[in-house]
Amino acid sequence: MAAKPLSIIVVSGSRERLQMAAMVAAVGAVSGNPVTVFLSMNALQYFVKGDQAAAPAEGPFGKLLETKNAPPFRTMFEQAVTLGDAKIHPCSMAMDVMGLEPAALEPWLAEPLGLTKFLGDSADAQVWSF
Repeated sequence: MAAKPLSIIVVSGSRERLQMAAMVAAVGAVSGNPVTVFLSMNALQYFVKGDQAAAPAEGPFGKLLETKNAPPFRTMFEQAVTLGDAKIHPCSMAMDVMGLEPAALEPWLAEPLGLTKFLGDSADAQVWSF
């Protein structure tokens, strides 16, 4: 089966949604699919260099993720980059709103993108939103 590009938009800051987005990115990338992730709005704050804040749980499953020692979403996103063909882009508009420069973000993130470019690049991909 030919690799199918995956494009993932992540705007939520909830633990469950960040976790699922990271799982889709990591499994997709290590399965040989090119993966592009677009981090924006409430998700971007968790990718500031050195930030270790826990994302709040939406419900009981999010709390279970913490107590059961599930792999952290940040680790899974980074593994998608290092072990597969994934590029994780911060949203340039969200960076502007938050007053962030690229150097303030995790070093394994790709260059910032605007939404128009991300959507154009995603024309032939499966698109997921979290």
